[in-house]
Amino acid sequence: MSATPRLLAAALACCAVAALPAQGVHHGLDPANLDTTCAPCQDFYRYANGGWLARTSLPPEYASYGSFTELVERNNETLHRIADRLAAAAPSTPKTPDGKLGAFYASCMDSSAVERAGAGPLQAELGRFAAITSTGELVSSVARLHGSGREALFNFGGTPDFKNSTMTIASTSQGGLGLPDRDYYVRSDSTATALRAAYLRYLSATLQLLGDQPVAADSTAQRVMALETALARASLTRVERRDPSANYHKMPLAAADSLTPHVTWASFLRDAGAPKTDAINVGQPRFFRAVDSLLTVVPLADWRAYLRWHLVRQSAQWLSRPFVNESFRFQSALTGVKEQQPRWKRCLQAANFLMGDAIGQAYVKETFGPDARGRALQMVDNLISALDDRLHTLEWMGDSTRAQALTKLRAIRKKIGYPDKWRDYSTLVVDRGPFLGNVLRAQAFATKRNLDRIGKPVERDEWRMTTPTVNASYNPSLNDITFPAGILQPPFFDPAADDAVNYGGMGAVIGHEMTHGFDDQGRQFDAVGNLRDWWTADDAERFKTRAGLVVQQFDSYTVVDSATHVNGRLTLGEDIADLGGLKVAYAAFQRSLAGKPRPPDIEGLTPEQRFFLAWAQIWRSKATDQSLRNQVTVDPHAPARWRVMGPLSNLPEFTRAFRCQAGDPMVRPDSLRAQIW
Repeated sequence: MSATPRLLAAALACCAVAALPAQGVHHGLDPANLDTTCAPCQDFYRYANGGWLARTSLPPEYASYGSFTELVERNNETLHRIADRLAAAAPSTPKTPDGKLGAFYASCMDSSAVERAGAGPLQAELGRFAAITSTGELVSSVARLHGSGREALFNFGGTPDFKNSTMTIASTSQGGLGLPDRDYYVRSDSTATALRAAYLRYLSATLQLLGDQPVAADSTAQRVMALETALARASLTRVERRDPSANYHKMPLAAADSLTPHVTWASFLRDAGAPKTDAINVGQPRFFRAVDSLLTVVPLADWRAYLRWHLVRQSAQWLSRPFVNESFRFQSALTGVKEQQPRWKRCLQAANFLMGDAIGQAYVKETFGPDARGRALQMVDNLISALDDRLHTLEWMGDSTRAQALTKLRAIRKKIGYPDKWRDYSTLVVDRGPFLGNVLRAQAFATKRNLDRIGKPVERDEWRMTTPTVNASYNPSLNDITFPAGILQPPFFDPAADDAVNYGGMGAVIGHEMTHGFDDQGRQFDAVGNLRDWWTADDAERFKTRAGLVVQQFDSYTVVDSATHVNGRLTLGEDIADLGGLKVAYAAFQRSLAGKPRPPDIEGLTPEQRFFLAWAQIWRSKATDQSLRNQVTVDPHAPARWRVMGPLSNLPEFTRAFRCQAGDPMVRPDSLRAQIW
């Protein structure tokens, strides 16, 4: 029997907030965030965060807001100072990374120039689309778009070969949609229906800004929607795509040509600016067969409209205000966000995305030195040792699989804080002219860098997250974990906080990323990152049985209303990582106490209680209903509330720390308790 009904009842009972008053500066845990009228064994999320929830309003520029966003805002203050300083000093045609970053930001902030330009910078490409008269020219135009760093019809680029992870191969996968997920095209519920209507309004309004008459724009919008719906119906679901084998179909170019007779892949590679190669991974063959069929049955006029729309859609946020406003109006319908972020924040986001190593290098100089990097590395090593110990004693895993798991764990590469080698921007042209020109050149620069690697060894030392990013990652093809300097800050990692808080916050995040190497997807890759089955059949079956309990648990959780549920199969990898990360981080914390005097209670909380509170408080969050509904459709992460309630209710360590009893909402029955790593 699911604990969900009791959890919901407990949440309703904990509606009066009696938070403790804040007393000065608190490192890691702020007692003012608590709601002590809620018993921790009834609703731990509200117990940990009720005070914060009561006093915090969702800022109108955010669809969701929490500790991650608070840290982003603090990082933005640093980045804003850096960018303003560099912009003031940047020459018109800079040569250094700092100069180019300054000119990039200055041109973005020159809103008057953007307004004067309108959609002018796109007119040449729009004219080429209008001149398309054959399927061959259409495919060539799609290839040219991909080579310039934009997307249409499908995704294309260089990626590690799943079964030869040392090499980069050409790879293509389903895509080409303007709505966030294929489900929005095929579902008939009120949310999907309303979003399709908002998308049609957005599409038509944007075409009218390009000069189309309203009736013609409405008709074109319907035809583009019909084309995208056909692509959506041929697409795999997000759950289906969680199986790596479902996305790996490496084949000779001749075989790919047979799959799509109207796309000659050698010519496509040439037109995209990619090097010659003899093979390509076609991620979802069914989708590409459908694409080829659509190339023959959809009128060229519809294809020209489709390309025109996607070119403008992908550039809309950097065009004049009418285009920006229409783009934001659709985002508001999708997520419920009320106000557009100020231009300086959007310009910082553009700089982080398109010149990430330039802004990251400047950020690190001010925020994250070698000492902080060393402390973070020590915590990572402690977590790896704790998981190593756990693997030695894991009762459900056989010795053969255990040996392979240990080999993989010990081979994990660690990327902490910032890269040892920064990206070279010497060939990227940046000036203080129209901003869209800088965007297009930066997109083309990054794309050329990616495509040039096809047929070459994978650069394993390269970072795939920027240094100021408030996030962390695991890459199965590289078997590496990345923790940027941006997240190695309070409340996640605070050298002034007690160990319990750091292990419950950043330690659990580190454990989470490590566990991704052994979740339902990551476990299918070996120590060097190859897609290879290293499990015995019995151990694989035992894993699937245990993972099934996690799916069942999260499927039962509701969001916004009783009709909207978390998709436990979509969130399975993240849920396994949360559960395993907490388990390993707690063990590492206990290891850190060995041979030392027991730490004292702080503000009436034991070290163990502070550990679990630290985890709960990093997930404090407020979000619009629209954002939550979209999250359960497109995001492999469960909503924040369930990332606290879900894993903790499976942990005996949590039960002991707060003296919970069998039958409490925060204690799952033994028959339903998920225990994997």
